[in-house]
Amino acid sequence: MDNNQSFQAGEIIYVIIRNPHAQDVANIQQAAVVHNPEEPGQLALFLHETYYPLSDEFAVFQSEAEAEQAYREAFGISEEGDFFG
Repeated sequence: MDNNQSFQAGEIIYVIIRNPHAQDVANIQQAAVVHNPEEPGQLALFLHETYYPLSDEFAVFQSEAEAEQAYREAFGISEEGDFFG
């Protein structure tokens, strides 16, 4: 899927991200879709004050509920689990 066709600059989306220091830890983070300042004409994710190319490398969801459902399916967390870091 070409994420650049699915999203528009200004949208708020949700991504599932693994902790780089503990690969068995992941959480849901809110990010913004923005114009990539390093690649004109391309979109990027703005997350943690950093730009990331909008690519299939990220599990991107248009709603918090979709992200939570995918998180539960991937990590087997109960409905009361903590999704956000």
